[in-house]
Amino acid sequence: GPVRSTGLALPTFADRDAIDADPVRCFDAESSARMLAEIEAAKAEGDTIGGVVEVVATGLPPGIGSHSQGDRRLDARLAGALMGIQAIKGVEVGDGFELARTRGSLAHDEMVLDGDHIARTGNRSGGTEGGMSTGEVLRVRAAMKPIATVPRALRTVDTASMTPAQAHHQRSDVCAVPAAGVVAEAMVALVLAEQMLEKFGGDSLAETSRNHRAYLDRLGERGLA
Repeated sequence: GPVRSTGLALPTFADRDAIDADPVRCFDAESSARMLAEIEAAKAEGDTIGGVVEVVATGLPPGIGSHSQGDRRLDARLAGALMGIQAIKGVEVGDGFELARTRGSLAHDEMVLDGDHIARTGNRSGGTEGGMSTGEVLRVRAAMKPIATVPRALRTVDTASMTPAQAHHQRSDVCAVPAAGVVAEAMVALVLAEQMLEKFGGDSLAETSRNHRAYLDRLGERGLA
């Protein structure tokens, strides 16, 4: 069955080395052991297994993306980038599909005053709202199907003779989800870099950084950063 970890704090950039060192790139040792057991069980049965990867990005300013054009929405670009990865069959941002089973009064991240700063009561939206970043932690997940080259071979049809046949099997990984996590991280980083450049412009990194700092200063004056 699915392996999920609950009640854990989200990883930070400081945890990157520990995540990379784990054989399945899992942030929780107990969950990692259970995932490895599932992979070994599938291997013993001549089968393959899929899974879900999560990418977390911190430090994004609010307002990245667009509320006006569908193809410029931050969540749309993230979804497109992740769906472009081989074998990815589903993408969700934040609590995603779980929100469909939640009432509106509980599903949204309400705004409250925290001193002179505007804060959120949660981050169910995963750091995006209305096509733009909220300034909260960005969370996106991608579901990867099991690899199709199953060792015990799937049924197919010989199109030359139009007769039933077995798919040819040369080799197969049992699970490519950890590798997909690395690719997903790179794709999310590319989208965010593109969106930051669209927002702040500049002919050099120094100019872009200057524009970024000025933007954050203006947000701070309004209690938004």
